[in-house]
Amino acid sequence: MPANNYQKLFTPEDSVVVFIDHQPQMTFGVDNIDKNTLINNTVLLAKVAKLFNVPTVLTAVETESFSGYIWPQLLDVFDDHPIVERTSMNSWDDEGFRAAIKATGKKNIIMTGLWTEVCVTWPTIEMLGEGYNIYVVEDCCGATSAVAHEAALSRMVQAGATRLTTIPALLEWQRDWANREHYDDLMTILRPQAGAYGVGIEYAYSMVHKAPQTAKHPHKPANKGV
Repeated sequence: MPANNYQKLFTPEDSVVVFIDHQPQMTFGVDNIDKNTLINNTVLLAKVAKLFNVPTVLTAVETESFSGYIWPQLLDVFDDHPIVERTSMNSWDDEGFRAAIKATGKKNIIMTGLWTEVCVTWPTIEMLGEGYNIYVVEDCCGATSAVAHEAALSRMVQAGATRLTTIPALLEWQRDWANREHYDDLMTILRPQAGAYGVGIEYAYSMVHKAPQTAKHPHKPANKGV
């Protein structure tokens, strides 16, 4: 039998990242993940997507009547990126969103957004039906409860989507450490923002390879004895 697309890794050349409704009013209702972690993960994914020139689609719902403006941390990654403004909770109902997705020419959709159980699940199901491969980055998604988040993920997986998290998603773009094109810039992004993984990179750089510390005021032990 021929291999389906989920038996291959996605690449920067065949994927697009979607950011749905990362807005204040939606963020207030998130209860399945620490909100600071959610913001950090989403912005980290955005920075690495930009580094690898992965196309992105940003969309927002009822911005000035209810939801508020997209997080400034996310907007600042993409400068003056166009934003698809919607009224429908289901992005796939929106002609502008469909056009933005189709304009990329990509079939592998890296999906993030708020809330998982509505504004991520609904377009995911319909886009799967249209032949797209959907990868839901679950720690860049927020739901109104842990139960709602898990139920939504189960529904999407049953429909054919794939679950993953931020670090493996962005590392899939790098794939091979012998690829040096983006290596240094990727490490620069990861060291301060990738949590424990970033701390490990900092340790390897500064202790093993004797590279400078990234701290503005580096640690200089007064007593070097053990």
